[in-house]
Amino acid sequence: MKILVSIDDTDTMKMDGVEVRGTGELSGMIKQAIEDQRWGRCEPITRHQLLIHPDIPYTSHNSSMCFEADIEHVFLKPLIDFASDFLARESTPDSDPGLCVAVTDRISRPGRLIAFGYMAKNYVLTKLAAYNLAETLGIHLSEHGGTGQGVIGALAGAGLRLSGNDGRFKGKLKIKAENNMIKAGDICSRVKVDMVKCLEEGIVLQDDDMVILGDHIKPVWLYGKSVLLVQAIDQGVASPACWQTCSKSQLKDF
Repeated sequence: MKILVSIDDTDTMKMDGVEVRGTGELSGMIKQAIEDQRWGRCEPITRHQLLIHPDIPYTSHNSSMCFEADIEHVFLKPLIDFASDFLARESTPDSDPGLCVAVTDRISRPGRLIAFGYMAKNYVLTKLAAYNLAETLGIHLSEHGGTGQGVIGALAGAGLRLSGNDGRFKGKLKIKAENNMIKAGDICSRVKVDMVKCLEEGIVLQDDDMVILGDHIKPVWLYGKSVLLVQAIDQGVASPACWQTCSKSQLKDF
């Protein structure tokens, strides 16, 4: 069965002057443990940006992390138990970690979960609202330290991942290409990218279209696929490529 595993608010900026492991890294460790235990197969992690507001405590970006896994039914409880213990143990002492585990086929009204995710990008929400919705939809939601405010972002992250149209994938893609130029089709065949698409015009590139690779090669989660966004190059520039990958600032809204 397919599940969504989402966590939020596990870290602080620094602890005793030392950088600490962020939510993305902890999410990756849970993902790796699932595969090491042979509980199932996991998909890449997506980062979901939530509302920045003075009434919302967060470290630097207020984002949650989510990934999909395909597991056997018998491993669901061991996975939840492991992730719960892991967050309680590995999150920083003054963080407010939350965990959400949703079995996608059992969500009674998926539209409500998706709506909650988008609301968390625009409004200040409460723990009570998150818990009430999770109970109504039959979703596991739990807190593992501090105020437990992370349950809001954890539930929202699951909803945004389920929407298929929000989030950036964790980490950058490493693609070797001569002169940093490569065909769109070769990108899709070498790394986990389903399509290469123009950010502004919505054009899906053909396999033979040439792309210049920038420093920030990061796909986004669109249409339930891994999509690498590009922009058109000024036609006055002499180059065999008509496209280049988008910059970090251009991807900030995802």
